[in-house]
Amino acid sequence: MGNSFTSLHYHIVFSTKRRRLWIAAAIEERVWAYMGGIARENKMKPVQIGGVDDHIHVLIGAPPTLAPSRITQLLKGGSSRWIHVEFPALAEFGWQDGYSAYAVSKSAIPAIANYIKGQREHHRKTTFTQEYLALLARHEIAYDERYVFD
Repeated sequence: MGNSFTSLHYHIVFSTKRRRLWIAAAIEERVWAYMGGIARENKMKPVQIGGVDDHIHVLIGAPPTLAPSRITQLLKGGSSRWIHVEFPALAEFGWQDGYSAYAVSKSAIPAIANYIKGQREHHRKTTFTQEYLALLARHEIAYDERYVFD
């Protein structure tokens, strides 16, 4: 085979520092759009970005040269700097240190994109802590609850 071909998609989840309610509905679309721009600048394809006041979900297609840790670093670092400049009242804003990332098959992309679109409705019934621990359990990721959140 002369060429390499990949279809790599990830569902990445992370929260604001100490799960503070910093991403208000009034600014969320701008934050999600800016993160989409960061993705495109780094040769990634943002499929769906969304969340609520205290956390974000990113469904993204990425080249094989970008590990999920690097993808997350680019998104968090670039958006944090932009938020500090664009919204001076959020001078203390920050993302949590950690994240979770899940490989996504092509066939699961529509369902996960819809799940991300429905975050506001979803969180009328479920807290972020419940959601995050359920994602870890669903993907059989071992964790010590004392160290899940910072």
